[in-house]
Amino acid sequence: MEQGFKRVAVVGCGLMGASWASLFLAHGIDVQAHDPASNSEDRLRHFVGHALAQLRELGQTGQGQLRFTPDLSQALENVDFVQENAPEKEELKRQLLAQMDGLLPKPVIVASSTSALERSKIVADCTHPSRFIIAHPFNPPHLVPLVEIVGENEEVVSRARAFYEALGQKPVVLKREMPGHIANRLSSALYREAVYLVAEGVASVADIDAAVCNGPGLRWAIMGPHMTYHLGGGQGGIEHYLKHLGPSQERRWASLGNPTLGPDVQRKIVEGVVEEAEGRSITDLEQERDRLLIGILRLRNQIRDDAG
Repeated sequence: MEQGFKRVAVVGCGLMGASWASLFLAHGIDVQAHDPASNSEDRLRHFVGHALAQLRELGQTGQGQLRFTPDLSQALENVDFVQENAPEKEELKRQLLAQMDGLLPKPVIVASSTSALERSKIVADCTHPSRFIIAHPFNPPHLVPLVEIVGENEEVVSRARAFYEALGQKPVVLKREMPGHIANRLSSALYREAVYLVAEGVASVADIDAAVCNGPGLRWAIMGPHMTYHLGGGQGGIEHYLKHLGPSQERRWASLGNPTLGPDVQRKIVEGVVEEAEGRSITDLEQERDRLLIGILRLRNQIRDDAG
C-alpha cells in the first residue's frame, strides 16, 4: 500500500466511518475502529460484511483485519493513518481532534470527514495542526470515489492524496478552505433551484429529479460543468461558448430563485418524494442506488481498461 499505510484507525463508525472501514479492509489494510455509541460494533460489522461483498464485485478482494474497541487510545495504537468521522458538531470535533493529537506520534496524519466545517476551526486546539487535513468523501465512500482534501502542509496533503489514489479514490485538493468545500457547494446550488422549482409549482418533485438524472446528470458522470460547456461551444470550445452564450447564462443566473424551507415548501417536497419513492423503503432505495453505482463503476473501469 502507498506510503506504507498498513494499519488505519477509523474513529466514528456511522455510515461514513463504516464505509471507509470497508474500503480500507478491501485493500488489505487492517482497521482499528472506535465508536463510543452502544451497539456500534454490531452495526459496523453488519455494514462491512455487506459492503465487502459489493467491493468484491469491483475486483477489490483484500482481506484486512477489523478490530473494534470502545477505547480511543487503544484504537490509535500503532496506526499509520486516522480517518475521523465524528458527528458534524464543531465543538465535539475540536475536542476530539485535540485529544487524538495528544495520543498520536507526530508523523501520523489525521483526516476528518467533515462535510461543512472549516479545518482552521476544528484544529484550533491542536498542538500539531499541520498533520490534520479534511478528507471529505461522498456517501457511500466505498463506492463513490470523490475525496475533497483541505490542508496546510503540502507534504501531508501529498501523502494523503497518494494514499487515497492507491485505494482507487479520486482526490481533489482545495487551494484554500471554503465552507462546504467544492461538491457540496455545487450540490447545494442545484438543490436550491430544485426547491425553488417545487415552491413555484413549475414541476413535480419526480419530474425535477428525472430532469437531472436523464439529462445533465448523465453527462456529469463523465465530465464536469466546465468541460461540458467546452463541448457545448462546438469546435470553438469554451472560448466560443462564453463569448456567444455567456450572456444567456447570465440571464438564467439572474432568474434563479432563493427559496426558504418553510412549512409549506417542506410539505410539498415530502409529499413529492413519498410519491416518487412509490412505497420503496430507504433500504430498498439504498440497494437500488448501490446496484446502479456498481454498474456505472464497472462500466467506466471496463471502458478505461479497453482504451488503455
